[in-house]
Amino acid sequence: MSNSATDRAPVSQTLWAARGRHTGPAPEDVVRRTLRERHRSGDLDDFSEPPAPGDSTHHVFEARWRAGGAVTVRARLTLVLRPERPGHEWTLVAEAEQPWQEDWPSPATLFWPEGGTAADGDGEWDHHPTVPGLRFRQVNALPLDDKEMRRRLRDAAREAWCVNLVVHEAMTPDERGKLPLARLLPPGLRHRVIEHRATPQQFRAVNWALKDLGVEVPRGGAVLLPWDPAPDGYDRQAHRVRSVFLDGSEPTDLVAALRDFAALSRPRPRGLGEALTDLRDNWTLMTPQEELERERRMVVRYREALDAMTKSRDLYREAAEQAHVALAAYRDTPLPGLPQQRPSARAQSPLQQLTRTFERLRLPARGQRPGTPDTDADPKPAPKSAPEREAEGSDRV
Repeated sequence: MSNSATDRAPVSQTLWAARGRHTGPAPEDVVRRTLRERHRSGDLDDFSEPPAPGDSTHHVFEARWRAGGAVTVRARLTLVLRPERPGHEWTLVAEAEQPWQEDWPSPATLFWPEGGTAADGDGEWDHHPTVPGLRFRQVNALPLDDKEMRRRLRDAAREAWCVNLVVHEAMTPDERGKLPLARLLPPGLRHRVIEHRATPQQFRAVNWALKDLGVEVPRGGAVLLPWDPAPDGYDRQAHRVRSVFLDGSEPTDLVAALRDFAALSRPRPRGLGEALTDLRDNWTLMTPQEELERERRMVVRYREALDAMTKSRDLYREAAEQAHVALAAYRDTPLPGLPQQRPSARAQSPLQQLTRTFERLRLPARGQRPGTPDTDADPKPAPKSAPEREAEGSDRV
C-alpha cells in the first residue's frame, strides 16, 4: 500500500494535532463564541484572532492555557474553505512545554463546542477531513457493500491525522452498546479516533476488506489500523483486542492498546509541518516575557548572521589577495620559447607543391653537375625552310 499523505519525519510527543471538517454555516462564528465561553470559565488564559489578508479564505485563531495547572500549551486553529468539499477544513495543532498527557483537556473542545446538534450547526465540526460520512464522535457503521467497505477502510487508513479503530460486534448490542466507545476514552485520545463498526454478519466481509492493510479483526474484538508507513514498534498482534464488551463498561484492554499505539513514533501527516511552523514562527498571542525572549532570540540570530557575513567577507578578501599575488607572479615569469615547427608536406597547398617541383627542374640549368655536357656550347642549327633552301641554291649558281 502506498500512502503519499505521510512522510518519515516523526511527530513529537509534545504535540497534539487533529484535522477535520465543519459542514455547517459560519464556523468562524462558532469558534469565536466557544473561545469567549472558555475564557470566561477560566479554561483559557487568553485567545486572539490574528488578521488575515483581505482576499484570504483562511481564518486563524490562537489560544493559550495551562494544562494540569502548570504546563503552558499554545494552540492554533486554521479554517480553510475547500471548494471541492462541503464546508470548511480545519487544522488544529497544540504544543505543550512537556510531553502530552492523555488526561489533559482535549484542544478540540477548547475551540469547538463539546455538545451541539446538527440543527444549530455547532455539532458539525467533527467530520472526517477527506472521507465523506465519517465522524469522530459517533459510531460509523461500515457499508453493506463489500467493495465500498474495502474502499472506505483503505481511504480512512491513509489519513495519518486520525487513529482508525475497527470493532466487530459479536452480537447485536443493546442501546448502551450502540453508543460510541470514544466517550469512554481519555480526553487526549477522544477526538482523534474514528470508530468503524461491523455487524455480526459482516465478520468475513470486514476481514476481506482489511486484507490489503495486512490486519484482521477478531470475532467480537477490535483492531487498530496501521498508517503507511507503519510506525516503528507497531505489532499486529499487540494492537488488536480479542474481546470488546459493548455493555457500557470501560474497555480497559482497548484503552491500553490505544495508549500504546498513540505513543508510537508515527509518521508526520501531510500539512503538519506547515501548521507547526505557523504555530512557532507566526505566533502573536505572547506575554511580555515571551515578547522579551523573542526579541532576545532575534538579536542572537542577527548577531550570528552578521558574524557569518563578516567571516564570508574576510574569506573573500583573502582569496582575492591570493589571486592578485598569483597573477603578478605569473606576469613576471618569462614564458619558455616554443620550438619552431616546419610545416609538413602534407600541410602544403597544391600550388606550393607545384612551385617546388619547377624549382627542382630548374636546378640543373643553373649549375653544371660533374660528368655532364656543357649546356653553354653552340646548339645544333635548326633545319631551314624550303624558300630559304631555294634562295641559297640560286646564289650558288
